[in-house]
Amino acid sequence: MKLATSEQLAAHSAATRRGALEGALVGGGLATLASLYGQRRWAYYRALPPSLKVLGVLVVAAPALSIQAERRGLEYDKSQWEGDGARMLETHEERVLTRWERMSTGEKFADWARRHEYSIIVGGWALSLAVAGGIISRDRYQTTAQKIVQARMWAQGLTIGIILSAAGLKTNLNKGESASKPVADHSWMEVLGQQEKDRQEEERIQKRIASAQRRGAPDVPA
Repeated sequence: MKLATSEQLAAHSAATRRGALEGALVGGGLATLASLYGQRRWAYYRALPPSLKVLGVLVVAAPALSIQAERRGLEYDKSQWEGDGARMLETHEERVLTRWERMSTGEKFADWARRHEYSIIVGGWALSLAVAGGIISRDRYQTTAQKIVQARMWAQGLTIGIILSAAGLKTNLNKGESASKPVADHSWMEVLGQQEKDRQEEERIQKRIASAQRRGAPDVPA
């Protein structure tokens, strides 16, 4: 296995920092715009303490920062793969694409949901909370303080509901699969298999060249 050089480590760190900056700018920017819109649109949001508003922005910006930083780091790692590792990665991507094309619509949805379950959970929670906040804000007979209390109650109830729904979703997606059976990592076997194929191909070419030389042929294409 080839060890990473100091230049590669520095480039990986730079890619990670760039991703963190991108995530912070995009996530923080969207959250700030949403906060400004809420400040202008809803009186109960204007009544919230500034610390709570800042916390709302951080709740969006921090995950975006972490996710994008990791994504850029993985992209750089992938760009540095070469030789057997690169061929193994290409083979794996071809297998995934072939498997995806053979799936039915229902199987594709289940596979997509399995790979994005946490995004679905968080997105569903945020959407349901936004809908609840919109409904509460339209009540003209409640004061701002009462609306805030109602929003907190909805948030607590939705959190419990999302947790239960997530458990059900996880169980349904894993139906038919053994949860106790660990997923084996066969990447090293694929590397060895690719190396063996390369060795056999090289031996075949060498034999053809040697056979041609014995017959006196000037050259044999590979």
